[in-house]
Amino acid sequence: MADIEKKPPTPAPDAGLRNLDHYKYRLPKYRYILRQKFLPLMRWETPYLAWFQEHTRTPGLDTYFAMTANLGTHTFFMVMLPIMFWFGYTNLGRAMVHILAAGVFFSGFVKDLLCLPRPLSPPLHRITMSGSAALEYGFPSTHSTNAISVGLYGLLAIRADSSIDPTFRLSMQLLAWIYMISIVLGRLYCGMHGFLDVIIGSALGALLAWIQWAFRAQIDTFIYSGDWKVPLMVVATILVLVRIHPEPADSCPCFDDGVAFAGVIIGADIGHWHFAHSRFSLNTPSPATVPYSYVELGLGKSIARVFLGVIIIFAWREIMKPTLHSLLPPVFRWIEQIGLSLPRKDYKQASEYTKVPALADDTLPRLQELPALIHNISRRTRSDSVGPQSAADAYETLAYREKRRRESLDSTGANRPTLHMRGTSNEGMGTGMSNYESEMGMGKVGSVEEKLVQGNEASESKFPKEGEEEGEAQERREEAEMFMRIERPRVRYDVEVITKLFVYSGIAWLAVEGNPILFEIVGLGMGVR
Repeated sequence: MADIEKKPPTPAPDAGLRNLDHYKYRLPKYRYILRQKFLPLMRWETPYLAWFQEHTRTPGLDTYFAMTANLGTHTFFMVMLPIMFWFGYTNLGRAMVHILAAGVFFSGFVKDLLCLPRPLSPPLHRITMSGSAALEYGFPSTHSTNAISVGLYGLLAIRADSSIDPTFRLSMQLLAWIYMISIVLGRLYCGMHGFLDVIIGSALGALLAWIQWAFRAQIDTFIYSGDWKVPLMVVATILVLVRIHPEPADSCPCFDDGVAFAGVIIGADIGHWHFAHSRFSLNTPSPATVPYSYVELGLGKSIARVFLGVIIIFAWREIMKPTLHSLLPPVFRWIEQIGLSLPRKDYKQASEYTKVPALADDTLPRLQELPALIHNISRRTRSDSVGPQSAADAYETLAYREKRRRESLDSTGANRPTLHMRGTSNEGMGTGMSNYESEMGMGKVGSVEEKLVQGNEASESKFPKEGEEEGEAQERREEAEMFMRIERPRVRYDVEVITKLFVYSGIAWLAVEGNPILFEIVGLGMGVR
């Protein structure tokens, strides 16, 4: 039975249906109402964002903001956080794990809850080095949440440490402010987020940083001084949060990122809890500190720690991901048979496939992908795209076109109304705002593919249907073309959730306990006995 496809994959949206009530049908009533409350503000912001982008863009700033955006990505933190632990910065690394994991999870939670789009393109250009960034919803900005939580916590830690040299303190404070401003302002400059996205994202980051800072002693005492019930409670809480994560109306990778970082929390807290009670760790300046001294180890062994640790983390991911994708489907089929499966929407159940193919993972790239990633960054490779890139973009474009069409039909004395933004006049910037608004949802899709759709596509969507006006047929053709050009979300499989939890739990455990113990065994440690 497992070798037979029971039903075909879920088809792509049929643009010919003109499903402008897509979110009304797919979201619970309370979520749809919330979305409709926020949506006008998202649309209102767009012309101002376009004005800001056009009047500030330069080739140098394009490169700067596209590159600094990498400093707010999951990949950057997944590589940098383990290094903090291996060099003895356990307090700082532990705090960063908590605030970053919480930021990724809860910002993704709100994104999938409200399903709010990014600012419309056109009129905005989207400047990015990440191919998957635009596939997520826009509100709130996870980049802003990460940047503010990390930067603010760093500022609090620097301020509290009286032993830091004043010149070094000032330099680190300046660096933290440059980092936060670059990431948040870059989200606006690059056309990836609106003002409300970054404001709420920043507020969430500040809240998480404050909570971690204010209760850091209590958190450490609870987790690292307790018995086995503590890690059990951590695991149970994380699994409940993963289970209640909202189902999005479109295929959005927010849930994937949230699950990955939920796994990081599980692995890090269990690893720290166990490592704190082992003979390999120090209890000062905090529990589960990895012994390290540059004076004793020197540059060579310090570099070797990083090289060996990173290789092991990537090797774990490379081995365990395909292994679990082979072992879990039969287990999931058995669970389905006894009626206990709890599948997420748009996730393919194990009874519907025979094999999980090799799947991309934007949270942490594969080891063989690192040279290309580094090459792209060194070459400053970026894309400047205009047009819808995701299903959420496409539906928002269609909905905004319909809104404009209705406004035009309701207006008197003109075929199309003259549009003005609130708080502006017909002079100066006000006229510019009208020009930008006239572009919203009206441009052609040229984000990744500038060429027209080619090939044998003389389907029925290209011709007027019986009783259909030529104008309606033209609109339907444009919709069909739009959906054909957006980046298609990949098929997701039910086993991916457990796989991510297990793989990223293992990555975090290796970072905080597994690799530090290995360093001692292979001679890269401090000779702890």
